[in-house]
Amino acid sequence: MDCGPRVRKDGPMQISSVTIGLTVSNLEAARSWYERVFELATPDLEPIDGVIEYDLGTAWLQLGEGQPAETSSTTIRFDVPDVAAEYARLAGLDLEIQLDELVHVPDVIDFFVFRDPDGNLLSFYSLA
Repeated sequence: MDCGPRVRKDGPMQISSVTIGLTVSNLEAARSWYERVFELATPDLEPIDGVIEYDLGTAWLQLGEGQPAETSSTTIRFDVPDVAAEYARLAGLDLEIQLDELVHVPDVIDFFVFRDPDGNLLSFYSLA
């Protein structure tokens, strides 16, 4: 039996959608937090009890209630038109949020990293 690499005859795999799934300890608290941070109204889907999903336009954000990992090295990054404005907006919210500094890499990118209340790493950025 040949177990070597396979090459598609019709080109590379086609991905039609991306869903980012994050585990949160309290779904209602996370719902409120994410709706304020991402300026969302209500979930677009509630497929099963304990799971909500938001259509972000280029991807879906799925929040599921459970026991979050104690540490994670994964950062979910979101491209926004004006990262400095988003930084100022988040800093001004009366919200539990851990904002790192706004970093400027000349002619490349501006970004900042932050954590949700469960420690999930998120980042907003704007390309130069």
